[in-house]
Amino acid sequence: MKKSLLIVILFCNSIFAQNPVSISEKTKNFTKKEGFFNFYIDEQNARIYLEIKDLNKEFLYVNSLPAGLGSNDIGLDRGQLGNERIVFFEKVGKKLLLTQPNYKYRAISNDANEKRAVKDSFAASILWGFSLEAEENGSYLVEITDFLLRDSHEIVNTLKNAKQGTYQLNASRSALYFERTKNFPLNSEFEATLTFTGGLDAGNFVQTVAPSAEALTVRTHHSFVQLPDNEYVKRPFDPRSSFYGVSYYDFATPVSEPIEKYFIARHRLKKKNPTAAISEAVKPIVYYLDNGTPEPIRSALLDGARWWNQAFEAAGYRDAFQVKVLPDDADPMDCRYNVINWVHRSTRGWSYGSSVIDPRTGEIIKGHVTLGSLRVRQDYLIATGLLSPYQNGEPAEDKMMKMALQRLRQLAAHEVGHTLGIMHNYSASINNKASVMDYPHPQIKLNARNEIDLTDAYTNEIGDWDKVAITYGYQDFPPNTDEKAALNLILKNGIDRGLLFLTDQDARPEGSVSATAHLWDNGTDPVSELNNILKIREVALNNFSLNSLKPNFPMAFLEDALVPIYNLPRYQVEAACKIIGAQNYTYALKNDGQVPVTSVPKTVQTSALNSILESISPQKLAISDEILALIPPRPAGYSRSRELFNKRTGLSFDPLSAAESAASLPINLLFNVERANRLAINGSGNAGLGLSEMLKNIYDKVFTNSRQSGRIAGFEELIQMQNEQLIMGHLLALSTNENASYQTKAISKFTISNWQKSFEKLKLTARTENQIAHLSYLIDQIKNPDSIKKIVPKAMAPGAPIGCEDEF
Repeated sequence: MKKSLLIVILFCNSIFAQNPVSISEKTKNFTKKEGFFNFYIDEQNARIYLEIKDLNKEFLYVNSLPAGLGSNDIGLDRGQLGNERIVFFEKVGKKLLLTQPNYKYRAISNDANEKRAVKDSFAASILWGFSLEAEENGSYLVEITDFLLRDSHEIVNTLKNAKQGTYQLNASRSALYFERTKNFPLNSEFEATLTFTGGLDAGNFVQTVAPSAEALTVRTHHSFVQLPDNEYVKRPFDPRSSFYGVSYYDFATPVSEPIEKYFIARHRLKKKNPTAAISEAVKPIVYYLDNGTPEPIRSALLDGARWWNQAFEAAGYRDAFQVKVLPDDADPMDCRYNVINWVHRSTRGWSYGSSVIDPRTGEIIKGHVTLGSLRVRQDYLIATGLLSPYQNGEPAEDKMMKMALQRLRQLAAHEVGHTLGIMHNYSASINNKASVMDYPHPQIKLNARNEIDLTDAYTNEIGDWDKVAITYGYQDFPPNTDEKAALNLILKNGIDRGLLFLTDQDARPEGSVSATAHLWDNGTDPVSELNNILKIREVALNNFSLNSLKPNFPMAFLEDALVPIYNLPRYQVEAACKIIGAQNYTYALKNDGQVPVTSVPKTVQTSALNSILESISPQKLAISDEILALIPPRPAGYSRSRELFNKRTGLSFDPLSAAESAASLPINLLFNVERANRLAINGSGNAGLGLSEMLKNIYDKVFTNSRQSGRIAGFEELIQMQNEQLIMGHLLALSTNENASYQTKAISKFTISNWQKSFEKLKLTARTENQIAHLSYLIDQIKNPDSIKKIVPKAMAPGAPIGCEDEF
């Protein structure tokens, strides 16, 4: 009987193999969704089947995360884009493979054999294999349920890499999300609810945001999108333009020409009348703001994003860039919409702008902005600490909200700029805020009455550099224009006006070499602005009082407002530190008239060093007794956060650790090994500041002057000794750093030897037990650097948004 049944089954399978079931028969009880890819929903079994009509026809596949985890530190934000890939379906027997060709390596040639040679030299990627379920009239049906329910966003790996626990995708708690599974003529959109279980070792970030750490449920989205037509014209990349883009290797390139090709990323935009100086666009660029954004934030974000229309007008367009509120029936993950998402997290963090880009050409298909909702609260807090406005309850005019909303306008413009194809420009601050693509901290002034003025804390318009960039990227030239020459002229005119462009590589690293590109700085001269901000902080700290706290709030909450004010110089201190051992340079091209590189004068570097050392003097870092008397331990029920000072004193406020963290920032930058190596070179016959000179200045101003003047006593003396310990620790570390040059190590060792002799002499004349203990500890560190357990300096509370460091 069993043998007969087996024969029947094999016979039926053989018949199916010869005459597979038709698509209409297979899907007769399913719900059909017509669109780019027709698909069918088996509602009874919660399955989806996809109909493929055109084998080997390329389309764009994008995965994303419409419902996230809510932790900035982990990074799985609502609305986060994943990867975009060009893919196609190919048939092999009874299987359909979803294949991603390798567009990084090409042969742009009419020779088929030459193309084949390149194609076969580099790997493709088969993303999934589907069993053929049915076919009819040249169309094929496959089930894609498992493909949609997989961990396409690599959530398991993200949690693991963030040390937040070991999780696995739980199929029994995952399902398709039909509410956001839709079809349109040019794109098919699918969504799934995924649950990840495990978490016995769940980290604190997960436990903070998840209702149950044992089960994390999010949603992933999949977009199948028709690729753009071939009418888009690629625009060449120029390192002076501030555009990012795409690159690939063309192996059909003559040997005398570069094999790697570069093109900028930009939206498609053309004038209705290319010969007109000002023209409407054939199709304007439209962005949609998250309809879940509340007022007055909504209006501020709309205003700021619309600033870009000023740049497009400068490029010859009328009303070519528009911003609207997302319709209620629209899906922000739909690839047809450029969106600005208002995203909530448990802690504040970066906002960022990302894009879906056609990797063949650089054409931006979808701009996608993520704005963190908690950043506005930090700006409000900074303004509160600066103004101390609560003398008579709530102030009549909310200057704090005015500043915070203006910052949001600038932020919206900044992040939208990334989705237009533009990189950061960290040299804009020295050109009168020439770009919203810089990082600004508030421009604070003192008025004639020595009062803090936030009237012009942030800019209110697009910058001059932004207009140059948009003109380079989006100008639609009249017919018969020499486009290469015209593009070069756009950039040359900007350079001739003194507009500079340097970006992340020039500003982010602690050892960065640029004298002009700095994160978060203000003003034309970092040193002058540091001196200015120190005066402003002094005024703010002198005014800091109960008026910095709303009525009926715990007194301990004064610490929240004190932190950003005490740390106010942090950005200008960093910029001033990076003047030392720095160079002035540009992204010069041959014969473009720019000066490639020059050294920063020694006098400028010395001035910067003096201001930095003054900023960490005990007089600048000591918190007054009046302020200390206002801040008790935090009440039960209110937890501390990383937004507050790090401390070593238990519940009580720790002013010494606050001073330590403020001093650690510049000291760490001054002793950066790359900076020290440059200084060692400068001191060998060059005109710049040398490493030996820097170390001598530090000793004279930190170790010698304060003692000789007799200025310090009590708490200030503790700060003084703490600064000396920090400096000594960094110098010892520099002397043994494996990345230090031979001369850097030699100078460091020689300096340490001289300092040891000085400390031994000072110890003989020390007047107090504290001084003797301190000097003994310094000497012991030098004699036995490996035997003394180093104290890890307390980190400064976050100032810049907390989170990822790889924003565009």
